[in-house]
Amino acid sequence: MARYTGPKARVSRRLGTNIWGTAGETKALDRRPYPPGDHGRTRRRNNNSEYLVQLQEKQKARFSYGMNERQFRNIYAEASRQKGVTGHILLELLERRLDNLVYRAGWAATRPQARQFVGHGHINVNGSRVDIPSYRVRPGDVIELRDKSRDMVTIRWNLDVLDRAVPGWLEASDGGQQVTVRETPSRDQIDMPVREQLIVELYSK
Repeated sequence: MARYTGPKARVSRRLGTNIWGTAGETKALDRRPYPPGDHGRTRRRNNNSEYLVQLQEKQKARFSYGMNERQFRNIYAEASRQKGVTGHILLELLERRLDNLVYRAGWAATRPQARQFVGHGHINVNGSRVDIPSYRVRPGDVIELRDKSRDMVTIRWNLDVLDRAVPGWLEASDGGQQVTVRETPSRDQIDMPVREQLIVELYSK
């Protein structure tokens, strides 16, 4: 299983954004809004090299979706073989991961939590249990919480308190406990703050 288990706040400070969406990262960024390390406070961000800026954009996307380098590179290679804008196709493929859909549906507070829900077998796809976080959904797929999972305190709290809006490429039903994939997500439906063109430039070297 590919997942980062190190200090999350350190990664978020290095990349300058809240990667996993936790309160701890927000506090760390507020208290110390500069990169970690002995020279983090004095590092001049405006002197960053082109390569470093491209690398940081790639790392933002890779850590946000919870993937290792090999997985991310393989998805980029798949996106580059398809017709269209490679950067947009890359984000579309990442968005269609099952763990990301669980997060987008509002059932999980963060993508790591969504990954856990999928791995523990709380999710059905078209009536069958799927426990593979990287499973790629397609238009027409119906994803729902399993019967025994609908009353979980964590999931109910996420639905009621977070009240996250479902993106336009998904359609929620059954009190928000079921979503249908209406279409493949377009770039303007993906609110990931990543400059995907820089990722393409990085891998094109």
